[in-house]
Order: sequence, then structure tokens, then C-alpha cells
Amino acid sequence: MNIVKSFPYQLYLVISEADCKGRNFLEVAEQSILGGVDIIQLREKKSTDQDFLDKAFRLKEITDKYGIPLIINDNAFVAKEIDSFGIHVGNNDTQPTVLRENSFQNKMIGYSIEYLEQLGNQETMVSDYLGISPVFRTDTKTDTVTEWGLEGLMKIRKLTEKPLVAIGNIHLKNAKTVMNAGADCIAVVSEICNAQNPQKAAFNLKNGILK
Repeated sequence: MNIVKSFPYQLYLVISEADCKGRNFLEVAEQSILGGVDIIQLREKKSTDQDFLDKAFRLKEITDKYGIPLIINDNAFVAKEIDSFGIHVGNNDTQPTVLRENSFQNKMIGYSIEYLEQLGNQETMVSDYLGISPVFRTDTKTDTVTEWGLEGLMKIRKLTEKPLVAIGNIHLKNAKTVMNAGADCIAVVSEICNAQNPQKAAFNLKNGILK
């Protein structure tokens, strides 16, 4: 049974230190919040647990300051240690059912799906939102199976009432189209992390999807 009854987030930042290309990722995160980001996920695939944990503690100080939920990607240890708002997992990570049975009974769980058949499985049922990844092929995430496209997103929308977080080469010019295709929220990486002005980039995205 999913815990979170509503998903009031529309702009979701997925961030790592590497994605910020030499800039202070904490400053990028804070600027993105000031620009309108509603929720942040820290994804540190290549960090050690201790390095990930150190970064997560520092980021959580910022997200707590602004009342922004912090999601940890894939690492249950880090998520538990910092008492994050939730965790996001994919098909090769710890299953949502296992997380729910252990330390995440009252935490948000996001689950990335790669096949339509997953919409009816138990993992989807216990998750709070579904990551639709990628909507469009992207260099920031190359280990995915299905490029959903707008048609795939629309098909998923018809088959589930779960909140859908769309990610994958989403930018200012196509963000509204993605929302119109059925996404409840758009998630971005490089559109904010690589922006010269992260606050302005977030502001423009948020206003673009609210029009």
C-alpha cells in the first residue's frame, strides 16, 4: 500500500556533483529551489557510501531549510541515515516491496518502470509514484531499456492512476508537451545543472509547465 496520498510536485531536480560539472552542487541545488524546484533527488551512482552520505547530509540542510523533500536514489543506507523524505529505485535496485517491509513504511518510494507489464505488479502497487524514464533518449542516463516517447507516456497514463514523473531530455521547449501527454511532474538534470543560471532555468521551466 502506498503511503503518500497526494503528489503536489511539478518540477523535480535530479542532481549529482558530477552533473554540475565543477560547480558547487549545493549552490546549484539552492538556486534551483529559489527558482521553483519542488522536490530534489540526489543521485550519486559512482560515490562510496560515505561520500554519498556526506553529500546527502549537506544537501539535506538546504532542502530542510526550504521545506523541500529530498529523495535518495537507490541507496537505502544513505536514505535511512539522513532520514530522507524518500527513496527512488529502479529494476536493478532494492525492490519497493522489500523497502516497504523494512525501514520505509512511512517514506515516499519512487519506482522507475521499463515495461508496460510492470504497471500491474506488486512493486508498482506499493510505490508512491512512477518514474517514466526516459521519455526521450538522454546522455545522462544510458542504462534504460525503453524510450517511451509521448505516445508511450500517454499509454501509461491511461493504464494507471499513479503519479507519473517523466524524465529524459526534457527541456523548456518540450516540458509543457510532456505534461499534456500525462505527466504529473517533469524531472530534469542537465537543463538546470548545466544552466548558466540555475535559478532562472528552474523559474522558466516552472512557469512553462504552469501556463
